[in-house]
Amino acid sequence: MEQRIKYQAYAPELMKQVYALNKAVDECGLEKSLLHLVKLRASQINGCSFCVNMHSHEALQDGDSQQRVIMVSAWKESPVFSERERAAFAYTDAVTLISKDGVPDALYEATRQHFSEEELTKLTVAIGMINIWNRICVSFHVIHPVDRAKAA
Repeated sequence: MEQRIKYQAYAPELMKQVYALNKAVDECGLEKSLLHLVKLRASQINGCSFCVNMHSHEALQDGDSQQRVIMVSAWKESPVFSERERAAFAYTDAVTLISKDGVPDALYEATRQHFSEEELTKLTVAIGMINIWNRICVSFHVIHPVDRAKAA
């Protein structure tokens, strides 16, 4: 597989705004570790290898454990996440798959037990932001770096 186009070259002003929103999300005040894991979870759902690779590495570089990063894909069955993280994952699943069931009232209320209205707004924008990147990367076949020494 190879990348279809160099999308940054075809809409540079628009991409500049995407990067600006991405930076704002990263600096919004939510825990960096939570943002990494939420981005990883949405990227798993969307099948975005570039973003799964990037957010896994970023989480590890910022001190999260290998076990927690690996277990994001099976978060419902793993005890390694806090209740706040579990609420964020459930909310991420619903928002990422919004056409399926929307965001049910019960899920919204459960999420509100762990996030203030301000935090929930920031979390929702963060989920929307990673979904934008997933759609860009999957649509244009953006390829993640390959560790050639281990790939052989």
